[in-house]
Amino acid sequence: MKTIIHVNQHHIKKNRGLDNGDTLPVLTVKTYNSNRYAHAAKIIDSDGRELAKIVYRPHAPLSCGAHCWIETQCEVEVSGDPEA
Repeated sequence: MKTIIHVNQHHIKKNRGLDNGDTLPVLTVKTYNSNRYAHAAKIIDSDGRELAKIVYRPHAPLSCGAHCWIETQCEVEVSGDPEA
């Protein structure tokens, strides 16, 4: 089943002034028959192994300032990379 994970930029902006416990979920995990809302999501394979996770940490961003990012131990293939 196809799943789309949408990052809601409007919720990220609204959350900037809210307390940690009051933040809106910034991820929407969509399938043809459901929408689930979350602050984090794991992408797992058919054997239950974690391939990647999407992290949202508004009160502990990365040093570059990012509040939402994807982490993986897998190799990442990039297309359209000007340095490739």
